[in-house]
Amino acid sequence: MNKSETVSIDKIIENLIYLHPLLSKSLTRSMRAKTSLNPGSLYILGILSRHEILSMSEIGCKLSMPKPHVTAQVDKLIAEEMVERLFDPNDRRIVNIKLTEKGKDDFKTIKQDISKDMREQIEKLDEQKLRLLSDSTQLVRDILSEIMMDSNPTTSCNKMQ
Repeated sequence: MNKSETVSIDKIIENLIYLHPLLSKSLTRSMRAKTSLNPGSLYILGILSRHEILSMSEIGCKLSMPKPHVTAQVDKLIAEEMVERLFDPNDRRIVNIKLTEKGKDDFKTIKQDISKDMREQIEKLDEQKLRLLSDSTQLVRDILSEIMMDSNPTTSCNKMQ
């Protein structure tokens, strides 16, 4: 690897590190204004809205969240009647989690509210920046997904995605 490649990789790493708190801050601000649920709980609702039923391990794997943290978040969501536990009849060690109707409805509303807030900010951009942001975010998403799949393709987590 030559020096220019190192500089380029260093710049990518710097940008990714810089982006994370910016994204987290903007999303968290919108989330906190719309719900008393913490971001971890909302991420769990989001992943369940896409996959319907997941085991605790699958949730943790997909969200890169430790299983004890998933359990604590799921317990809070159960208390809010947003998710329910489903025990596997063939293997009692497996606990699956599913959104309740209340969870589906509440998550849909929260997602719409957050999207509305984000839309209001993004709509301020001119057409060229909108196109660039759309293309760039899709490209970053695709590349990061590829990196995650390539980083350890034999893990069960990567097989689940």
